[in-house]
Amino acid sequence: MRPRLLHAALLCAALAANSLSAHASKDVVQFGSNIDVAPDSTVHDTVCFFCSVNDHGTVDGDVVVFFGNVHIDGHANHDVVNFFGSVTATDNASIGKDLVSLFGSVRLGENVSVGKDLVAMFGGTRIASTVTVGGDRVVQPGWVFWGPFLIFLLVVILIVREIRNQRRRSFMRGYPYPPR
Repeated sequence: MRPRLLHAALLCAALAANSLSAHASKDVVQFGSNIDVAPDSTVHDTVCFFCSVNDHGTVDGDVVVFFGNVHIDGHANHDVVNFFGSVTATDNASIGKDLVSLFGSVRLGENVSVGKDLVAMFGGTRIASTVTVGGDRVVQPGWVFWGPFLIFLLVVILIVREIRNQRRRSFMRGYPYPPR
């Protein structure tokens, strides 16, 4: 039984050692280190975890950021998606398709163009009057989420406090006061 297990483990190790790594041309993925796109350069997709993307050039693919900020001073030819951060597009910047921001702020300068939809959920927005959006605008302010959440949290805290007080009172009933 053990030689079969050893042979299977050696076969798996040999296949893992000979596997090909995934390679995507001009894609940038970072974890904890900011991505800066120079003014005359072009990248395809940018994905960033716990960092920010500063686009001064051209991003041909998607810009996806988790827990960081997106600053667009050039062109993003596809989607821009941000979770828990801010999206800022300076004057005359362009986003080719959708702009999605969840739990963050969106600031769009003068003459910014968004090709399809603009979605800003549970955060603040500051959008200039000259911004053009090719599709729908969906904006939900933060209080729509945080207001009911805080009320629910307050109710849970009060219930837990009352249960603890009731248990303390019933526990103290068994002891004479003042102590003997």
